[in-house]
Amino acid sequence: MSAVKAAFSMKAIEVPTAKLLPSRTLKQSLKTTTRYKMIAASVAEVGIVEPLVVFPQRGKDGNYVVLDGHVRLEILRDMQREKVTCIVSTDDENCTYNHRISRLAPIQENKMILKAIDAGVSEERIAKALNVSPRTIKESRTKLADIVPDALDRLKDKPVTDHALRILKKVKPFRQIEMADLMNLARSYTGPYAKSLLATTPTDQLIAAPKQNNKPEDIAKLELEMRAIEQEFVVLDETYSSNMLNLQLARGYLKTLLANARVAKYLGQKHGELLGQLKGVVEASSLEA
Repeated sequence: MSAVKAAFSMKAIEVPTAKLLPSRTLKQSLKTTTRYKMIAASVAEVGIVEPLVVFPQRGKDGNYVVLDGHVRLEILRDMQREKVTCIVSTDDENCTYNHRISRLAPIQENKMILKAIDAGVSEERIAKALNVSPRTIKESRTKLADIVPDALDRLKDKPVTDHALRILKKVKPFRQIEMADLMNLARSYTGPYAKSLLATTPTDQLIAAPKQNNKPEDIAKLELEMRAIEQEFVVLDETYSSNMLNLQLARGYLKTLLANARVAKYLGQKHGELLGQLKGVVEASSLEA
């Protein structure tokens, strides 16, 4: 069995920031974003946690091309840091592990904050590292309270908003799980969508009775309509995979058929409109197309 070549050097090195050459240009507007400010605050408070990934610049000894970590490098230069810890890549492919990972979801981030607090890290230091107010960190202690583990497990790696999480707390455990499933089916994790699910929740599944002046018959009608939509989501989810398989099979058959010059010529002469539609199916990559 042949040995597997390591993608990176096994030892990190310190490289002067002046010797690092970016492989892409950052937009000027990036520095105004929340994400940039959060990373900058983290670097200032904690330092570089994840080393930059670099590759030796050909023909210039001691110089390196940055493959991953452009934002961190820009922040360090703004801070006038002279050196930075780097990992040397064994090839110059600008396709590092960072392009294959999923960013931390809100629920995961909240759990990490709670672990840091339990480990003795002060709320003030966490707030500085994340560039948020101390009040936000205090609120993280109760952000996931009153939401059942099964619902959290369904949403743990999803971009669910704080607004949606607050709405989940307004319904009973079984409905929380049901709403989490519907969010996944719809791939929507926003407050407005969660609010629409709340509006169609039966009264006996609510933690507290709704404060509104709508007529009972209007509420019942809305609940019925939303229940029908929820069922449609379930049916679509169950049939999506088989429909995609049928689409791929049809594409493959039509592609082979249209590759035949005589068939393509005949369709073009006799059924031009049909030929255009068949080409559209061949080019389609999704059911939406």
